[in-house]
Amino acid sequence: MSTSNRARRMAQNHMRHRADTQLNLIPLIDILSTLVAFLLVYSTEVEVIQNSKGIEIPQSIAEQAPKESVVVMITKGDLFVQGERVSSIADVRASGDAIIGPLRDALKRPLLVGKEMSERDLAQREITIMADKSLPYDVLKKVMATCTDADYGRISLAVLQKEKPVVAGQFKPV
Repeated sequence: MSTSNRARRMAQNHMRHRADTQLNLIPLIDILSTLVAFLLVYSTEVEVIQNSKGIEIPQSIAEQAPKESVVVMITKGDLFVQGERVSSIADVRASGDAIIGPLRDALKRPLLVGKEMSERDLAQREITIMADKSLPYDVLKKVMATCTDADYGRISLAVLQKEKPVVAGQFKPV
């Protein structure tokens, strides 16, 4: 049984080019690493306030993202302003005053206050309170009263965004 000339030429061509094929993974790795770097830099979900190990933040369905502001952090045992320990929770609870003196002094520091402000600007100053969800309300109330006394007009409570349940009939088939 003899093969045709055309079939022989095709077989020779196939054997000649078969040894040249290789899979080069370097360009693929370059593309994937560039893609990962791009996604890390331009990710849309950015958490402005970083959580602390000592605080379990409550959940909320609020959708507005927090703005950059002065952060008061209240753990189960201590009170911090911008990461600096100001007082203990036991001292805050033991105090009979509605205003926490060390916290007020820390919030009135020139570094946090900045330049001279008008009353309208003082009312627009923002502060964010990160508090453990098991914290007693009387401590939170004293902290908020102290923030208001220290000329912070807008007080925000840091929360984790809660997953919303899907309502029946919300999504319609296409």
